[in-house]
Amino acid sequence: MLHVKTPEEVLALIKQEFSAVAETERVSLAAAMGRVLAQDVAATEYVPDFDRSTVDGYAVRARDTFGCTDAIPAILPLQGEVLMGEGAEFELRPEECVAVPTGGAVPKGADSVVMIEYTEDYGDGTIGVSKSVAPGQNMIFRGDDVFPGKVILEKGRVLSSQDIGALAAIGCVQVPVVKKLTVGVISTGDELVPPEVTPGPGQVRDVNSPMLEAMLTAFGVNVINYGIVIDDEALLSEKVTKAVSQCDAVLLSGGSSVGVKDAACRIIESMGSLLLHGIAIKHGKPTILGRTGPKPLFCLPGHPVAAYFITKLFVLPTLSRLMGRQQESYTVTAKITESVSANHGRAQYHCCRLERRDGALYAYPIRGKSGLITTLAGADGYFCIHRDQEGLAQNAEIQVTVTAGD
Repeated sequence: MLHVKTPEEVLALIKQEFSAVAETERVSLAAAMGRVLAQDVAATEYVPDFDRSTVDGYAVRARDTFGCTDAIPAILPLQGEVLMGEGAEFELRPEECVAVPTGGAVPKGADSVVMIEYTEDYGDGTIGVSKSVAPGQNMIFRGDDVFPGKVILEKGRVLSSQDIGALAAIGCVQVPVVKKLTVGVISTGDELVPPEVTPGPGQVRDVNSPMLEAMLTAFGVNVINYGIVIDDEALLSEKVTKAVSQCDAVLLSGGSSVGVKDAACRIIESMGSLLLHGIAIKHGKPTILGRTGPKPLFCLPGHPVAAYFITKLFVLPTLSRLMGRQQESYTVTAKITESVSANHGRAQYHCCRLERRDGALYAYPIRGKSGLITTLAGADGYFCIHRDQEGLAQNAEIQVTVTAGD
């Protein structure tokens, strides 16, 4: 009989047992996309480094435009023009204006910019302004975006394309990132054949290895696929030993149920310590977690849906701990389209499709057993029925963790 822990207890155990171990390195901006930032990045300069206009128009002192209208425009002598890419090397004089392009420097003395649509060039060296502006209008001041010492991006952040732009803006071209972890994936079972092989009687294709490899690669780690190992304890021990020597974490799938052939517990205990065997969850109750030194060893259920959920809920958080990576999830509120019953005492996870209609978001549960990969294919996310709930009523509002695009 398995002595199970609740999902909350498992996450607390992971937090207790594992900490950041990944080394750091510096990579170019071009190589930083999707990497985990190894330290806070702070600016050392102003961005922008000068007052600049956000429109094509005329730099003015706002007070010189107060009260102007189409009928009674403010008439301001044109002092000069600022060209794009050049500094404003002069100071705006009172009751005058300076032509500036979008993004151009605004001269000292100006505190706003009038859009060109509200002006008229009289051709005699004066400009008519038909709409007043407030101080600061249509301008970005020096350091409005970034100033020296301001933390732009925090340690542990997974860098996005927007983040790359921010790093470029402050001149950070060598980015400190966490070195990628390497995770070993092993499938176990006499019944498994590679995906390219046509299964014979009693055989099935290995679904978990390709699925786990895809999930881990998308998460930003390197993967070594050690292939399929038959249910032989000596062969499995040899393969796990090799994987542990080459990887930062190892995932086995299959062989985690209580039974004669299930050697994973013995192998893990011989290499380090067994932390848990069993989680109060559906799908994935017979999950095993151990460690050897700082390295986690997971044995996932062989059923693909169970392996998927255990990886999402516990493996990826463990890897996040090793990487010092910020945890991320995206949830939406939706109405469930049908009632769903639950097994009392276990957190129960269901895949679902999302659809928006009549201004509301609806979640359609995808029915299926843990061994059916089609319950994952086409899913937009998943929801949880907590272990103290007996189920969910139709039209109940639920929180859906969105996975589409993962």
